[in-house]
Amino acid sequence: MDKRALVEQLAERLRAAAKTARRASEDARLEAREGATPAERREDARVALEQGGLARGQERRAEQATVEIAALERFHPKNLPEDARIELGAIVEVEDEEGGRTLFLAPVGAGAELTVPGGDGFLSVVTPNSPVGRALLGHQVGDSVEVTVGGDAHDLSITFVG
Repeated sequence: MDKRALVEQLAERLRAAAKTARRASEDARLEAREGATPAERREDARVALEQGGLARGQERRAEQATVEIAALERFHPKNLPEDARIELGAIVEVEDEEGGRTLFLAPVGAGAELTVPGGDGFLSVVTPNSPVGRALLGHQVGDSVEVTVGGDAHDLSITFVG
């Protein structure tokens, strides 16, 4: 599987998120400055403060996406033999009581769902900081790991590493 295509797809999602956050930040700043008449602003300064806070929050979101994009630019995952131990960049298939799913262990982008190149399905991104990513690291095909997500314990059986 072309892991570079997965990394680029994830980077594109992060670029779109950064662009959206910057636009929302600019809109909130404009609304804080010009969204009310001077008399309305004097009477209800709280609205301008809230818009300013929203603008700062969106700007932080855009900055975080930029940091994550930079991390992806440095990330060059390699293909792993099926008997390899799970490491950053691995594609891992797991099964639990709810069925099977395919995961991509990336440095950033937790929770993103990516399309497999060629349109053969979807992968969920997990990071080493997530409970699932942390539990999988160092294991290999045939291993079972227990992971607690949202207070619920799950037993994951590793069926493929690549």
